Amino acid sequence: MSDMNVNQVLAQMRSMSIDAGNKPAPVDTNNDFAALLKQSIDGVNATQQTATKMSSGFETGESDASLAEVMVSLQKASVSFQAMVQVRNKLTDAYKEVMNMPM
Repeated sequence: MSDMNVNQVLAQMRSMSIDAGNKPAPVDTNNDFAALLKQSIDGVNATQQTATKMSSGFETGESDASLAEVMVSLQKASVSFQAMVQVRNKLTDAYKEVMNMPM
């Protein structure tokens, strides 16, 4: 690349960063908490189903996935499930605290 092209690219990058800094981030007000929670649970479920399919495919020899890929997918499913359980526990604790508040 010549100096002219590099300078043009840098100038474009600077102007784009200035433009991006001037605009507020779009806020999506349509997502309520229940929809967000359902979306998260569906994501965990999909991760677990993918891991199960990869595992059974590896065991039967139907899949081209390596052992490392299968183990990573199983660990990813396990970690996401554990995180979901911890969120559930925190929500349950918060609900109990709110219910025990004096009126």
